[in-house]
Order: sequence, then C-alpha cells, then structure tokens
Amino acid sequence: MMATMNTLAKLLGETYPVTQIAFFRSTFALFLVVPVVMMKGGRDVFRTRQLGRHVFRSAWGFATLLLIFWSYQLLPLADATTIWFSGPLFLTALSVPFLGEKVGVHRWSAVVVGFGGVLIMLRPGAGVIDLGALVALGSAFGYAVAVINIRILSRRDPPDTLVLYFTLFTAVWSMTLLPFGWVTPAWQDLPLLCLTGLVGGLSQFCLTGAYSRAPAAIIAPFGYTQLLWAMLFGWLLWADAPDSPVLYGMLLVAGSGLYIIYRETGRRRSHDRDGSAPGLSD
Repeated sequence: MMATMNTLAKLLGETYPVTQIAFFRSTFALFLVVPVVMMKGGRDVFRTRQLGRHVFRSAWGFATLLLIFWSYQLLPLADATTIWFSGPLFLTALSVPFLGEKVGVHRWSAVVVGFGGVLIMLRPGAGVIDLGALVALGSAFGYAVAVINIRILSRRDPPDTLVLYFTLFTAVWSMTLLPFGWVTPAWQDLPLLCLTGLVGGLSQFCLTGAYSRAPAAIIAPFGYTQLLWAMLFGWLLWADAPDSPVLYGMLLVAGSGLYIIYRETGRRRSHDRDGSAPGLSD
C-alpha cells in the first residue's frame, strides 16, 4: 500500500503540485483514521501530555512527506524509493546522540556500507549530484528524525494517539499551503487524489497493527519488498528499468539495513537473556 500511495503521488504529480497531493493524502486519511481510533479507544485517544511534541513531530513529518513526493517527481520510482531506504542508516547514527543508544563496530560498518551504496547511486564522479537525489536524501534524513520523535512519544502515548495526532496536524499543515498552489482537479483524477489519502491512512494502520502483533525484527524486513513493488510499478507505468549502479546500490542499502536489523535483534535478545548492557561490538 505504501508503494501504491507513492506511485499515485508520482502519477498525479505530473499534473498537480506536491502540496496539493499532500493535502489529499493528509485530509482524506482523516476519514479512515478518526473513526477507527475512536471506535477502538473512544475519547481517551486524545489524551496526551506531549501536545507540543506531537505538533513538532507532525510538522517535521509533513515536511518529510513533501520531500518524498517531490523526489518521486524528480527521480524514477525505484531510485527514489531506494535512497529513501537509507533512512534506517541515518536513524542508527542519530540514535546515539538523541536516544543515548550504543552502536558498535558491526552496525557502524553496516552504516558505512549502506551509504556506500547510496554514493554508487548518486555517482558523484559525474560532476553534479542530481537535485532529485539530494531531495530523496533529505526525505530519508527526515524519516530518521521522525522515527526518533515517535520513539520518544511512544514512551508515554499509545500508537493510536500517535497516528491520530499525526493525521490531524498534517491535515492542518497541508491546508495552510493550499493557497500557494492549487489546480482544480479533473473529474477523472479526483478519485485517485482521494485514494492517495485512504491508502496512506490504511497503510499506517497496517504498519501499526503489524508491529503490535510481532517483533520488529520479523516485520521490518518486509518493508524492503516496497523496492520490488517500486521497480514493478515504475516499469509498468513509466518504462523505468534500474541500471547497474542503481541495482548495486539497492543491494548494498537493503543489505546493510537488514544487517542492522539482525544485529539489533541479537543485541536485544542478549540483553534480555543475561541482563547485561549491550556490548560495543554490536
């Protein structure tokens, strides 16, 4: 569903501004998110002592969403998606100063290898790094900061509260930008614009539900199947076929991300088993 939402955003971006697509993505997700969370938790889902952090998280997340959608206009779908998956590499690095986590030699090595894959895709030896690649990198960095905020927020608020406030506030942010760019939708495009929001909201629930029912180490690797869907949709709709540097970079980015998940799982199991602090070699 995430790959479908991104494909719709790229397809609609040929006609409509990114801010308008983000508006439909955020606003129409409300029609799905609000009724579901209200049925599950009632008015209690609105209770929070971290409203300011929710506002910051949603503003940052909305800016990241704009960058993601913009990158799909500037790059082939598979290229932009692969660079976006460097987000977990940024997350590993940022977890040290912001979350106080210890990252050992193995995971730092995976980060270096992963960014090596990104460099292969960027091809800096060509002289000028493409704007689309920089935008995609910016979205990956934004994702990492957003996840750090989610981790901090989740210490005191349940997942439904996080999803609710994110959807509410991003809808507000998207409305403030509408006067700066609006194209009246054609009747045949309106269902696709609405579907972008509904699919995006449903994907949030699926992801939250998955992580609530199984360990993160089992769920996270499935996220990389989005690369396969991106290649398929890009080939079917735009005849985009990744070249060798993109494929090599994709393997390095995905492989390093999966290795980080593997090391993180082993670190937590070891810590849970003997109660010791994770070692610096993790």
